[in-house]
Amino acid sequence: MIQISLLPPGAKADSLAYQLAYAAQAVAAVRAGQALPQVLAQIFARSDAPPPARGAIQDLSYRAMRSLGLSDSLLGLLANKPPQPEVLHGLLVTALALLVNEEDAGYDSFTVVDQAVEAAAISQEMSFAKGVVNAILRRFLRERATLMPQATKTPPGTWNYPTWWIDRLKGAYPEQWQAILHAGNQPPPLTLRVNRRKSNVPDSLNLLALNGIGARQVGAYAVRLDKPMPVSQIPGFADGLASVQDAAAQMAAPLLDVQDGMRVLDACAAPGGKTGHLLELADIELQALDHDPRRLQRIAENLDRLQLKAQLITGDAREDGWWDGQGFDRILADVPCTASGIVRRHPDIRWLRRKTDTAQLATLSAQILDKLWQMLRPDGKLLLVTCSLWPQESEQQAIAFAQKNHAIRLPAPGQLLPTAGADADHDGLFYALFQKPGA
Repeated sequence: MIQISLLPPGAKADSLAYQLAYAAQAVAAVRAGQALPQVLAQIFARSDAPPPARGAIQDLSYRAMRSLGLSDSLLGLLANKPPQPEVLHGLLVTALALLVNEEDAGYDSFTVVDQAVEAAAISQEMSFAKGVVNAILRRFLRERATLMPQATKTPPGTWNYPTWWIDRLKGAYPEQWQAILHAGNQPPPLTLRVNRRKSNVPDSLNLLALNGIGARQVGAYAVRLDKPMPVSQIPGFADGLASVQDAAAQMAAPLLDVQDGMRVLDACAAPGGKTGHLLELADIELQALDHDPRRLQRIAENLDRLQLKAQLITGDAREDGWWDGQGFDRILADVPCTASGIVRRHPDIRWLRRKTDTAQLATLSAQILDKLWQMLRPDGKLLLVTCSLWPQESEQQAIAFAQKNHAIRLPAPGQLLPTAGADADHDGLFYALFQKPGA
């Protein structure tokens, strides 16, 4: 695990050097096996970075993750050996991500090189490497025309994914794999779910327009902003008029067809987006289950903002020690998976996952589904949801579950592939809906 090192008190938080230095630590931590959101949370908790600097550090880190395959390929051509320590590697790939996409990044090449050198200078672990940073980045600028074609000869250099990930997509989706990879490399939109208890889509669009915010409807309750922005700047958000939720994820709650008075379980509920949506759709008795009490706290905060209530339970969905023995009319099973369908929101996932993770997580999810099925009342419905693209976690899982439990499979979208277009812009999710035979 990478330990976060604080920059000296005199470092200027509004400088690109400051932001590059912390982003370098975040990238190094991901390469050591830590998830990027958690690493950034550690950096922000320990450092004195003000909100604007935090936003810049986050943007640089995510940009580096989306370009890591190409940047690593370039470093292999530019350096005689892998840069050490890991934070130096992190600085170089973060700077290269800016240089290879200079027009989109918003910094000229001279500024990036100068500030990357300064980032090394103000970092205790990298101060010895100022000359190395300067030499490598300047060589890239001089030889860009010949280096780029060489760096993109490998699949990771071309697509910015591990080779095994690309090969698996080719096997599962021989016609769509390139479009899937491309969609996963795009920055995600900010999509809102309108709270039907407090507003509707036309009124929400009007409110946004009155505040100079462009948006369009992309689902029954879904509104996509033309440009992402902090939720604190979205009118009505603090009052619970809307929540942030991808358009594909907003399909879950309506598929369960909840009605007033039903007893509903949201298993593996955190962070609570689908929990809130279920409660917005009907007056139900809802239990939200998660194994992590800290993640349940996040659900509580979201429900407080929406002015909705659920019974929050800490427990393992594979066991029934938390259950009171009363059956549920509806169960939402958003089971653990590799999250291969949401890499545009979490670009570090592609570098953290291993080929063996799929089988392990599919086994875990099957155990959860079998246990939850026992808690479903006759004629009740269970919705299987994953944010995975791998058939072993989705369609194959659904087929095996239905056969084992004699479940009636009802119409549902199945595998939604990620898209990043004007009319269809959503993550990659899978849905399978089952009904339990009557008594």
